[in-house]
Amino acid sequence: MSPNAIKVLYRLHKAGYKAYLVGGGVRDLLLGLAPKDFDIATNATPEQIKRLFRNCRLVGRRFRLAHILFGREVIEVATLRGHHSDGDNKTAKANNSGRLLRDNVYGTIDQDAERRDFTVNALYYDISDFSVRSYGGGLKDLQSRTLRLIGDPEQRYKEDPVRMLRAVRFATKLGMTIDAATLAPIKKLSPLLSDIPAARLHEEVLKLFFHGHANSNLDMLHQLGLFKSLMPVIDGAIAENKNHITARMTYKVMQATDDRINADKSVTTAFFYAALFWYPLTRRAEDISNESGLSRYDAYLAAMGDVLEQQCRCVAVPRRHTALTKDIWQLQLRLERSTNGRAFKLFELPKFRAAYDLLLMRAELEGERTQTLANWWREFVDGDENSRKALIKRSDKGSKPRRRRPRRNTKPKLSKQG
Repeated sequence: MSPNAIKVLYRLHKAGYKAYLVGGGVRDLLLGLAPKDFDIATNATPEQIKRLFRNCRLVGRRFRLAHILFGREVIEVATLRGHHSDGDNKTAKANNSGRLLRDNVYGTIDQDAERRDFTVNALYYDISDFSVRSYGGGLKDLQSRTLRLIGDPEQRYKEDPVRMLRAVRFATKLGMTIDAATLAPIKKLSPLLSDIPAARLHEEVLKLFFHGHANSNLDMLHQLGLFKSLMPVIDGAIAENKNHITARMTYKVMQATDDRINADKSVTTAFFYAALFWYPLTRRAEDISNESGLSRYDAYLAAMGDVLEQQCRCVAVPRRHTALTKDIWQLQLRLERSTNGRAFKLFELPKFRAAYDLLLMRAELEGERTQTLANWWREFVDGDENSRKALIKRSDKGSKPRRRRPRRNTKPKLSKQG
């Protein structure tokens, strides 16, 4: 267990408050996994927590939380929640579909457990007597590897549609089977995800696809009708034909991401989106070029904005990532026409490696022309200085000489005088 989480638990306990390690941290410890987060629940209010910890900041509007900061580690502390119906206009609010917009109603541990999403997350480690409290059959479901919602599934999904994404993520991450009653309403209620703020869905996308189970999550999300709320353009291609080049690239990207995560290698959000949306980009660029007569390069620049804008309506990708995604896309075009002396300059660019990796992925799908280009760049990347110069020299010899236009005669013609 995190030493910092233990510090927080003991300080709350010594100050006279109830303090519990709760949710995923307890669940993962019982499963023999290493928890990534340690969340704490207490009967202290956010303001009381802040008075206890100088390194505390209060966050959230829908539900107030206390973040205790220990360098890069953040211990999240939440006040035990009560029933939403017990609140007033200042503490509780829901929209017409039942989604909770404000939920600052505080209560007891029993009430808090009823408000948890899944039974395997309704587990509390009590620091006062070192016991684990289980609600709704959480320990039993943990042992049987069953993922079950607490309460009526349809109502719980309406309260927070993101729970449908969490069901998929927990099922693949923990190797669990989703209970039939928990699974049944998902397909019907999947359109509710369109009401979720796009910025929140970006965080969910990272959790779904950057933790080593991207391929499994993609399959389940698509089958349950959830993927189209995250990436509608790609979902349409998968639904149409899994052999469609966009669908094949999507599965290739997911597998490559899983391989890197499982090998403890880094993954970048910009490359992830650049690879996923390369073929929607090329299709949109062709349409723009045909409609407006723009050059290929200018059509691609215009298409980049269109594709990313469409995606950001569903999932808000931060600008720092979209800017790098555009850089990787532009480098695809430059790689095609830089098999000459300009290759050295291109090779030194910070985003060259990401663009090169995308080219290699494209070569496996597109055929001979792209494969030839990828082979040229592979030889350039793997070679030393002398072999690179020799490669460029061979390329220059093999290229067709540029035809020069005849010089125009700029001298004015003399008029005949009669």
